[in-house]
Amino acid sequence: MRHLRISVLVFAVLALTVSACGGGDDGGGNATKNAKSAPAPKPTGNVTWCIGKDTTGAFSSMVSRYNKKYPDSKAKLLELPTSADEQRTQLIQRLRAKSSECDVLGMDVIWTAEFAGQKWLLDVSKTTDKRKGDFIPSTLKTADFEGKTWGVPFNTNAGFLYYRKDKVSSPPGTWQQVYSDAQSKGGIVYQGARYEGLTVGYLELLYSAGGSITDSSGKKLDLDKKKATDVLTFMVNGIKDKSAPKAVTTYMEEESRRAFESGKPGFMRNWPYAYALDKKSKVGSTTAVAKFPSWQGGQPASVIGGYNLGISAYSKNPAGAAAFADFVTQPAQQQVMGAKASLPPVLGSVYSDPAVKKAMPFAAELEKAVEQGQARPVSPVYPQISEAIYKNVFAALQGDMSPSAAVDQMSSQVQSALKTF
Repeated sequence: MRHLRISVLVFAVLALTVSACGGGDDGGGNATKNAKSAPAPKPTGNVTWCIGKDTTGAFSSMVSRYNKKYPDSKAKLLELPTSADEQRTQLIQRLRAKSSECDVLGMDVIWTAEFAGQKWLLDVSKTTDKRKGDFIPSTLKTADFEGKTWGVPFNTNAGFLYYRKDKVSSPPGTWQQVYSDAQSKGGIVYQGARYEGLTVGYLELLYSAGGSITDSSGKKLDLDKKKATDVLTFMVNGIKDKSAPKAVTTYMEEESRRAFESGKPGFMRNWPYAYALDKKSKVGSTTAVAKFPSWQGGQPASVIGGYNLGISAYSKNPAGAAAFADFVTQPAQQQVMGAKASLPPVLGSVYSDPAVKKAMPFAAELEKAVEQGQARPVSPVYPQISEAIYKNVFAALQGDMSPSAAVDQMSSQVQSALKTF
């Protein structure tokens, strides 16, 4: 049955690529320029899209637009909880039960390899390969596993360096300079609590220093302990010399934002969502954002967030699911997502749209941040890898372990996790 589903999907995707969003190119360039291509079959049947809570109404808008475009294919939205952990749990429960309730799965980018490794997803390489030039390359890497693409990028995210213009004339060019300036500018706040946010913050520095956690396959350890220790030592020293307050070890995103808005810190590492909220605060007129600086001697690096759209291996309508995923990631829909929901688009062309720039004044900086972004380890055991990172980084920041001992234990735990799959 699995081979049958894959065959159906391949047929559907080939049909879709003939007319991305209803267009009429030659479907692959084999026909002469003057030849007319046959119209692509229109999607039919029901499609259920399972994704997190629609807090902005943007997801419902996507469904309405699809149903208007394709009246023979009825899409509906099935909202999952707001919490990412609860979303993942509910999706996994359905997939383990081989439920066909969800056709299109809204997946945090870090779940994609895990779901693919469990054979819960259909390969969507044909859909994304046809449009590879449309997507910002870093977004596609989050869905790549074993040489195939298992999700269509839907929205993305990348961190910013926030700074106070009344304290800092221009954003520093290196992380070392950021921390040095922070000592006399009220400090830098970031997400240092014992959770996924700390993994992201650590990887942003490690990637910029030229380090990594796993190889490109996501199955083998590729940790340069010297680089990993240098980065962790830098973070630990940042707390010791008061470049960052010790309280960062209790901060998640909101705690970091509130600390920055208190007026004392000169710098903050946070996601784009904080921009609009900061602008409404007492530091709003002095707040600015920039893409991340580089580790001294390295290249700037950010870590990609966002959602990919996967097609369930148990879907009874994989053709309709493929059509839906393709439709909601076309420019017109991405423009709506960016302008009305402030969800960062996955298509580079959309960042220059006037409505998007009005809704996100930082669009140019955000596009650069996404372009320089890298994926977290794309591995079926990513949850265990992340836990090994944030637990040991946190222990070092707390002073419970030396940076070198924390990196040794991190390496051992990641290696153990990789052996389980």
